Amino acid sequence: MTRLVVWRHGNTDWNAASRVQGQTDVSLNDLGREQARAAAPLLAALRPDAVVASDLSRAADTAAALAQLTGLPVRTDPRLRERHFGQWQGLALTEAAERFPAEYARWRAGDPDPGAGIEPLDDLGKRVGEALLAAAELADGGTVVIATHGGAARQGVGHLLDWDHSVLRSLGSLANCHWTELRRNDLRGWHLRAHNVGLTTRPVLPDPV
Repeated sequence: MTRLVVWRHGNTDWNAASRVQGQTDVSLNDLGREQARAAAPLLAALRPDAVVASDLSRAADTAAALAQLTGLPVRTDPRLRERHFGQWQGLALTEAAERFPAEYARWRAGDPDPGAGIEPLDDLGKRVGEALLAAAELADGGTVVIATHGGAARQGVGHLLDWDHSVLRSLGSLANCHWTELRRNDLRGWHLRAHNVGLTTRPVLPDPV
């Protein structure tokens, strides 16, 4: 059995302000660092064989909290970055709604390719799914913890499970520093074991922020 633990990064100031991060490199804030330190012992207890992270600092620094406990190096993979939000990056969600009303309405309705330069969900799922499979190869039959982003995590997991967009929309967003667990065996292939697991209980923020 191979186990993937797909871990969302800790809180940032842009999370708190409902500002669209996308692939902008925004650092963890004090709360985010606290969340990472609190979650790390729980993940260390899973005895991971490898730790992989998005190369954006909020994910890489989240993974570093686990690396300090396990002694494992953090391998970075840019394919694990968050969805690119095109012309919305850096905007508050309220600003995006005002400046791009048609695209915002399509995004809210679940359109996988809403425009405004936003990365299509099919492309995101394939990109992150490939990174998850590459991470799994680092410890075939073992456990890999992967620090990434909320939207990226959901679409990458959906790609591995071969879930339709409509099904994925029913899967709740990961809270900061919470994770999804996938397992793979010869009989069932990849399957969902647990979702939105974590120590802290904080409000769940929209995927792009």
